[in-house]
Amino acid sequence: MSIANTILQNSPSCLVPSFSLLSPTPSAAVSSKGIRPRCLRPVTSCVSYARTSVQNGATDAVPVVGRDQIRLGLPSKGRMATDTLDLLKDCQLFVKQVNPRQYVAQIPQIPNTEVWFQRPKDIVRKLLSGDLDLGIVGLDIISEFGQGNEDIIIVHEALNFGECYLSIAIPNYGIFQNINSLKELAQMPQWTEKRPLRVATGFTYLGPKFMKENGLKHVTFSTADGALEAAPAMGIADAILDLVSSGITLKENNLKEIEGGIVLQSQAGLVASRRALTERTGALETVHEILERLEAHLKADGQFTVVANMRGTDAEEVAARVMAQPSLSGLQGPTMSPVYSLRDGKVSTEYYAIVICVPKKALYESVQQLRAIGGSGVLVSPLTYIFDEETPRWSQLLSNLGL
Repeated sequence: MSIANTILQNSPSCLVPSFSLLSPTPSAAVSSKGIRPRCLRPVTSCVSYARTSVQNGATDAVPVVGRDQIRLGLPSKGRMATDTLDLLKDCQLFVKQVNPRQYVAQIPQIPNTEVWFQRPKDIVRKLLSGDLDLGIVGLDIISEFGQGNEDIIIVHEALNFGECYLSIAIPNYGIFQNINSLKELAQMPQWTEKRPLRVATGFTYLGPKFMKENGLKHVTFSTADGALEAAPAMGIADAILDLVSSGITLKENNLKEIEGGIVLQSQAGLVASRRALTERTGALETVHEILERLEAHLKADGQFTVVANMRGTDAEEVAARVMAQPSLSGLQGPTMSPVYSLRDGKVSTEYYAIVICVPKKALYESVQQLRAIGGSGVLVSPLTYIFDEETPRWSQLLSNLGL
């Protein structure tokens, strides 16, 4: 008997590896042929946390612990951590850390908020356990470790950094050379109950769920030490399921993506605990302020204010001239104001100043159109914030909370 099978037979039921997607529950059988126990770790079929468990999108009722501080979880390391702090800084929310080695910090602009630096997956877990109230983390991590739990609410799903997607990749050679779609992969005769498709991944919840939903019946999942891209070449996996940003690493390892193989699109998002927002004093007000700052900055990102003087007889005539140009409509149309000048001792109006907001990609075209219809003295400045009367995501959040 192999080492792998010996371990499996003596393991508790919640540590049984391999998902046979013939049934909705994990199978106790696993093929160890070609597997190197020191390189692959079996996928667990149950996940437990210190104070809460996630099963079928439900969570054990955990009472909200009484404390005055609202706790915001932020990524502790890497590019995600840097981009998160930069975004908050752009929103005039400055995270003050007394000691760089400490995991707790403050945001002076929101006095009742305490920042906790955590690993992304721990942010989700601690939202579920009640140890955190809010968090900024990738949507892939929310989906993988939140597992559809209804207590996790996505407050803002697009913070414009950390963009990537979770995708299946297979070798560009051998039996996969002419396989270019998920459907073709599923129809390959090689995959049987005794010889399933072996997938190396760190997403042991989303992976089996996606495969089952797409009709792949004979699949096993394992997590590999080191870079997943090496697993097929080493012979310890047939395919991988991993995050992709540019796709360059896949190509350099002779791997290819396939049509229909994208599990989800991901980027950083603001998430919260439903229980905290409805039960913890001050949590809803705090998330409202953070959300408004985020929305105002993100809406203004890449937008420019353009001011120009236009000769004209009256404001309506100048406005009609401007609005006839497709790139000069602005957010809600141009703002017009008279430019007063002194001529022969009398105050007169021969010019009107127009103010419009245009995106960066259309900036030069807009300036050219303004010049073409008589604009002069064109001034351009970047926008920092655009505050709406009320952010639509706030209304959506209140609706999701039943408030």
